[in-house]
Amino acid sequence: MSAYRMILVGTDGSDSSFGAVDRAAQLAAATGATLLLASAYSPMPERERERAADRLGDLAYKVQGSTPADDALRAARERAVAAGAQDIRQQAVEGDAVDVISQLAKEHGAELVVIGNRGLNSLAGRILGSVPANLSHRSPCDVLIVHTTDGK
Repeated sequence: MSAYRMILVGTDGSDSSFGAVDRAAQLAAATGATLLLASAYSPMPERERERAADRLGDLAYKVQGSTPADDALRAARERAVAAGAQDIRQQAVEGDAVDVISQLAKEHGAELVVIGNRGLNSLAGRILGSVPANLSHRSPCDVLIVHTTDGK
């Protein structure tokens, strides 16, 4: 079995997702793989956007469109560089996290997807399904679920 050449890691800016970024970046650094940082986002409904714009004024751009995802990707990139990853790409895509990560894995030929375990053992995760659990079934490649939280 050859080393992974393309590793995709999903991040939403949470501590759990940054734990997955750290592990993916360590793997990429050790194997010389390309690291693709991915973040899914949902557009803010117009009504909420207007309310935020009224309250935030000039800072309203921080909660609109892909800006929060882009901020998460910038922070993830800093962590990946600190972990020694060298070939780093990043992409924010509108949509459901499982759909986005699965699609990006296909498009970029990822051989490994890395994700944090947040939600696996929560009641909502058991009833509705969690991103790690759903991704483990739908990913077109290997999935590494990093133990980043106690699962709650």
